[in-house]
Amino acid sequence: MVKKIFFVLGIFCVYVMSWMSYGGIAILMGIESACIPLPSELIMPYAGAMSIPEVNAELSRQYGVALPQFNLWLAGLAGAIGCNLGSEVAYWVGAKGGRRAIEKYGRYVLMSKHELAIADRWFEKRGDIIILVARLLPVIRTFIAFPAGVARMNRPKFHIYTFVGSFPWCLGLAWVGQKLGHELMSDHSPLKAVMHKLDAAIAVVIVVVGVWFVRSRLKAFKQYREDDKKAAEASEKSGSSDKSDKTAKGDAKKAAEDAAE
Repeated sequence: MVKKIFFVLGIFCVYVMSWMSYGGIAILMGIESACIPLPSELIMPYAGAMSIPEVNAELSRQYGVALPQFNLWLAGLAGAIGCNLGSEVAYWVGAKGGRRAIEKYGRYVLMSKHELAIADRWFEKRGDIIILVARLLPVIRTFIAFPAGVARMNRPKFHIYTFVGSFPWCLGLAWVGQKLGHELMSDHSPLKAVMHKLDAAIAVVIVVVGVWFVRSRLKAFKQYREDDKKAAEASEKSGSSDKSDKTAKGDAKKAAEDAAE
């Protein structure tokens, strides 16, 4: 199930990049940076692998589409630009709606309140510079734009830090994809021989990571549902209490009127 999900996501990434070239990389990374769970660890290695003619041809054959051949540096640049575009959306939500808006819309992208709290705490403790550092860290990099928006961080500085931190991340992942593509296309590659021997172990790792990812998103969704249920119950109790108070006041008023007569 999990492997199928990642396979579908991989197909989605390849088709978007085949259709929009470097713009596709920017759009995909923008989606990730807007806090929608589409991992950059999947997007950029594909882009890096597509910088190799042999790998490009093999992917074209597998997916049945004509693929552009990327330049590694331009792919990293497109990814960093996409991070800025997506982060602008998250920054805007934080700046316009504050924390309540983040908690309200976070449920739609399955962002947990725990992840938001971590980003909030990091930004509060380390200030603006954490925007740059966080872009080099998995998970936290995706959500750090929200507290920056809430704090109304200087926008030009926010985008400069986002770009400077995102470029090495995107370039590094693309480089990994390129190297893996080179290794796996070579019949004499030691890595290919090792990976064949460790197919089962690699499959287990992929499944474990995939299960963790899916479970963490479902846990976030479940938490939002439980919070909504508690809020509804509290509202219902409050409404019943108000109604009882009004009834009691009405009875007391009537009693007072009857006594006056």
